[in-house]
Amino acid sequence: MTVKQLSMPELVDACGELGIPGVGLWRAPVRSYGLERTAKLVREAGLTVTTLCRGGFLTAIDPAERTKALDDNRLAVDEAATLGTDTLVLVSGGLPAGSKDLHGARERIADALAELGPYAEERGVRLAVEPLHPMYAADRCVVSTLTQALDLAERFPAHQVGVTVDTYHIWWDDRAPEQIARAGAGGRIHTFQLADWTTPLPEGVLNGRGQLGDGSIDMREWKAYVEAAGYTGPIEVELFNDGLWARDGREVLAETAARFTRHAA
Repeated sequence: MTVKQLSMPELVDACGELGIPGVGLWRAPVRSYGLERTAKLVREAGLTVTTLCRGGFLTAIDPAERTKALDDNRLAVDEAATLGTDTLVLVSGGLPAGSKDLHGARERIADALAELGPYAEERGVRLAVEPLHPMYAADRCVVSTLTQALDLAERFPAHQVGVTVDTYHIWWDDRAPEQIARAGAGGRIHTFQLADWTTPLPEGVLNGRGQLGDGSIDMREWKAYVEAAGYTGPIEVELFNDGLWARDGREVLAETAARFTRHAA
């Protein structure tokens, strides 16, 4: 999504030119290009698909909506398996219309994970619950902290359900470092993502993620936390940013790789 202006072949080609060995994919562009075509493209290019994003939105109260969400998440698991990644990132979902019951919404996520975890395991895929910054709790994700994410994940085996550690969403939380250690001890850090926090946030706030080095987050500090917790997997940079999307995608990708080296490597 950092360079969503690039087509799938352009993305794969640019990664090859820059020596980027892996890419986290999103479902919409994969579907647009074609699932099997994408799997073949990245495989032949020697690229690793680090994660697929996203599943989730599991807080519905209406039975028909819940069934639809579970079916879509099973499909997402199947897509992840086809692409060759072992990790599906979950954005849990916000409060259903008219509801103010955060606790109930989180419990419905747990109910859904109980169904989806074994399904994913059978296909060699892990579910990575991603806590989002609290500003998204109402409409996008009622799981706002690593503590909450781990409280959900630890009800299930680690090879079924773990967490996503994303600097953009947790950098403000003084309990996050100890929760990263907790996640690492349980083998539950399934992916690690970087994005910076810049202000003022744009209207709507969704596309406010800053380029590495432009904001308030010490990337090396957070990288040290996950490494100390035993994480040795890929590190993704995931930027939702209208300014970056308006630029040449290859230029943005090269800049992002350079910023990673400067601020996180």
